[in-house]
Amino acid sequence: PLTEGDVADKLAAFRAELELFQGPSFDTISAAGANAAMCHYHHPENPVTNLSRDSVYLVDSGGHYLDGTTDITRTVATGPQVDAELNKLFTLVLKGHIALDLARFPRGTTGTHLDVLARQFLWAEGFDFDHGTGHGVGSFLGVHEGPQRIARAWNAAALAPGMIVSNEPGYYRDEAFGIRCENLLVVREAKSIEGEVPMLEFDCLTFVPFDRRLIDVELLTAAERSWIDGYHQRVL
Repeated sequence: PLTEGDVADKLAAFRAELELFQGPSFDTISAAGANAAMCHYHHPENPVTNLSRDSVYLVDSGGHYLDGTTDITRTVATGPQVDAELNKLFTLVLKGHIALDLARFPRGTTGTHLDVLARQFLWAEGFDFDHGTGHGVGSFLGVHEGPQRIARAWNAAALAPGMIVSNEPGYYRDEAFGIRCENLLVVREAKSIEGEVPMLEFDCLTFVPFDRRLIDVELLTAAERSWIDGYHQRVL
C-alpha cells in the first residue's frame, strides 16, 4: 500500500532528477479519497493515509526550474472501477478547463470576465467550486502572484500578453472526493483570426496527460474530444 506521503516523495524525487530543477515552488498537496475534498489539504499534518482502491487521488505540486516555475494539479483514478457520478463530475470540470483554454478575448478583458467559462458546465448541472479559477504565477517568485487573477470576485487587472495564469476548475464533495484539473497558460496575441478587433488567447505551458478513465466521452462535444486528442498529441 502507498501513502499520500510516499507518492509525494516519489514525485519530488522524479523532479530532483531534472537538471534545471532548483526546488519545490510550494508544499505539495497529496490527497487521497475524501482528503482531496479539502482544497488546501496538507498531508504531513494528518495521520498517514493510504491510497484506496477504486477511488481518486489528487496531487497539486510544482517546482522552481531555471527556465520557469510550475504549478500543476492532476486527479487520477486509483483502480479500474470508476463511479458513474464521479465520471460525470470530472468531465464537467474538464469541459470548463477546455472552455477557458480555448477562450479568445479583446484587450482590456480581466480574469473576472472569463471566470464563468470554467464554471458554466458545473452550473448547468447544479454544481460549483468555492475557489478562484486561476491565479498569476511568478518565475522564482510567488506561485500565487498578482495582479492578474481569474475568479468571480472583481479584479481590475486586464490580461496582457506575457502574463501567466493557472486554469484550475474543480469540484469537491465533503467526506467523499475532490477533483481539480490545473494547467498553466500564458496570454499571447491570437493567431490565425480575421476580424475587426485584435484578440488575445491562451497558450498552454503544462504537458501532462489527463486520466482518460475519468472522462465520460458521451458528455463531450466533437470539439472537446478534438481538444483532448490534440493536447495528448502535444504531450507525447
